[in-house]
Amino acid sequence: MMKHFPNSYFLVVAQKSLKFLFISIFILFSFFSFGQKGVISGSVFDTGTQEPIPYANVILKSGDSIVTGGITGENGSFDLDNILFGNYNFEVQYIGYKTHVKTLTLDTDLKKLSLGAIFIEEDAVALEAVEVSAERSTIEQKIDRKVINVGKDLTTAGASASDIMGNIPSVSITQDGDLSLRGNENVRVLVDGKPTNISSRELLQQIPSTSIKTIELITNPSAKYNPEGMSGIINITLKKNTSLGFNGSINTGFTYGERARYNNSLSLNYRNGKANFYGSYGNRLGEGVTNGFINRTVERTGQDILSVADRTSHLFKFGVDYYINDKNTLSVYTNQNIFDAISNAERNITFLDDPGSDFNQFDLINRDNTNASYNVDFKHDFSNEGHFVELEVDYNTLKSDTNNDLDFTGNTPLANYDEFIDDTRTNTTINLDYVNPLSENATLEIGLETRLRRTENTYITDRSDFRNSDFRYDRDIHSFYTTFSQSLGKWQYNLGIRLEDYNVDTQFNEVSEAPFNFTDKLFNIYPSGFLKYSPSEESKNSYQLSFSRRIDRPSLNQINPIRQLSTPQLILTGNPSLVPQFTNSVELNYSRRLEKGNFTFGGFYRRINDEINRRGFFDEDNPTVLIVDYDNFDSNDAYGVELSATYRPTHWWSLNGSFDVYSRTQKGFIEGESVEVNNTLMNTKLNNSFKATKDLTFQLFTFYSGRQSVLQYDLKDNFFMNAGARYNFAKGKGTLSLNFNDIFRTQRFAFETFRTIIQEGQFKTDSRSVYLGLAYRFGSGKNKSVKRKNRDKNEKADKLL
Repeated sequence: MMKHFPNSYFLVVAQKSLKFLFISIFILFSFFSFGQKGVISGSVFDTGTQEPIPYANVILKSGDSIVTGGITGENGSFDLDNILFGNYNFEVQYIGYKTHVKTLTLDTDLKKLSLGAIFIEEDAVALEAVEVSAERSTIEQKIDRKVINVGKDLTTAGASASDIMGNIPSVSITQDGDLSLRGNENVRVLVDGKPTNISSRELLQQIPSTSIKTIELITNPSAKYNPEGMSGIINITLKKNTSLGFNGSINTGFTYGERARYNNSLSLNYRNGKANFYGSYGNRLGEGVTNGFINRTVERTGQDILSVADRTSHLFKFGVDYYINDKNTLSVYTNQNIFDAISNAERNITFLDDPGSDFNQFDLINRDNTNASYNVDFKHDFSNEGHFVELEVDYNTLKSDTNNDLDFTGNTPLANYDEFIDDTRTNTTINLDYVNPLSENATLEIGLETRLRRTENTYITDRSDFRNSDFRYDRDIHSFYTTFSQSLGKWQYNLGIRLEDYNVDTQFNEVSEAPFNFTDKLFNIYPSGFLKYSPSEESKNSYQLSFSRRIDRPSLNQINPIRQLSTPQLILTGNPSLVPQFTNSVELNYSRRLEKGNFTFGGFYRRINDEINRRGFFDEDNPTVLIVDYDNFDSNDAYGVELSATYRPTHWWSLNGSFDVYSRTQKGFIEGESVEVNNTLMNTKLNNSFKATKDLTFQLFTFYSGRQSVLQYDLKDNFFMNAGARYNFAKGKGTLSLNFNDIFRTQRFAFETFRTIIQEGQFKTDSRSVYLGLAYRFGSGKNKSVKRKNRDKNEKADKLL
């Protein structure tokens, strides 16, 4: 009888076979090298806390020349291999610590030299200015994401998160605040790794830029992440630290374009013993101006639009991390965002063939909302390093009220009317994650997630041809994921799968109309895979191949049938019958460290089915009114290449730039006609930094995006240039920034529509502006190597990812 073996048996056999193969290759290599090379290993610890120090620099020198080097791992350990026998100087360097120096000899009698535990001491003088002494790149290329350190880029300074997004590689933002990643607007935006209850457009306008620590771009997330967001994830991490003692920072900024805008923030932190307390407050207030026009060719009409928006935002964050013991940590925090905006808009509608029909529309829009997040996280660490279980509960609420007062003068076809919209939303997310390092080179992750969303909208109007209505949207998602990662010599891989059960229930009731109900139930599987090759630990090159399947469910703005904007010529609304769109994507990236910089070059292919996009059609009851909503189109194929690099030609000049080109094919039906559009998109960004003195730096930033086409309209090219200067004072604790943004006032959102309706238009904000900012850091905090719970950054402990 044939004997059946469990799958685990074959896995063990395969692992042992691979291990034997690698050992054999290593022995043969050692034999042919005649024993002329050895290995130096050890671990680095803090003298005071006895804790390991990750990411410390270890350097091996022969005289004054550097032979090789590396960085310590999460447990503080390091290995330097392929070292020729001889005498060396060995150094350990880490910011805020004294440099450790040791002489050593590696010879044939001791081919593997273990330095054991190496303890390094704090440098009290360096600690005072450690935050500004480290010259970090504005853009860091990590294994699965790009990390943008917002605070280090002069030309990103501005009042809100929306002001800085356009300067980030692969990201574009229109004049009206719509965000896209790699040319696709279906991107998921998170704050501290958590979803919110408001649209990305509103979210970016409400977060003060001085409250942002980093922005992470995750273009091809693995199965352990929520699969929403066709083009990936943008995660905004708010400022917080865990330095020992009391410390903080204060920031203030003033922007003046056509009107004045202000932004301020205060961040405080205290850690002593088992508890870490942190809190921050940021605000943003001031007015923004938008000018624009829309001209219709066939109807020979035009609109001139002037809008002034007075926005005020207050963002509070407070949290506590309590280290119960070495194995258990409890963390609690809350974000509170209070936002209100008053917008005055004037629209002048002219009729070229009939001037007597001209009229004006005046919009007064008053919006108040409160968005709150409450988060509780408990983490238990087992005996083995990296082995833990974590439970997290996040509850998010939104209460928003909008009042629209619309008045008309001239030969108007409408009487004055008012609108009131009440919006209430709650979002509950529960995560249970388990991570187990099965061996030194393999890790298993398992997780469960539940997301419950409840939405209620009410619309009341006194316009005679509109009807009062209410809209309810309930969505439940339950999912399970598992990933397995393993390192096999120079190769690393990660395989994952996510199972998801999705249920949605929608009800729309409009006075004098039959109720509209829509339900959808789906079960989907989302696989992902990553493969990385690094010739050696000290190699300057790395290669990565990845694939994933993702989904983009319609956002509330896309499905909500309640009118978001209404004018005599235009109605903007949603489509409750939208179905999700799915994407399959593949990426290939190559990264290389240079003597004076680094670069990453990559390509991707993305296939989208049932693509969600805007559509425009004329109202059957009033053919002069254009209705703009969303619909599912046939498909979208996109592929492209990206290049981002950092290079320092001299000690006083550094460059940071990105270049990307995408080709896209869209297919769909417009008014019953099959339409296919082929398009190539190009974006270029370049940032020059010039260091005049130790404390004075200048920067010049330029941006260009080429023309792009979608099914019903074209977007024209866009260009702008920013310049800035920064001065450090008070021994590096203070920073003064001065920016001149959109120097030539060329930044714009310009379009041409050629299907359904023939029109062209352009909108410009008061982007040409001067920004003056002041930042000051204070306190006695010492930057220790304190481990934070990884979910704050929307990432988990994963040896590969």
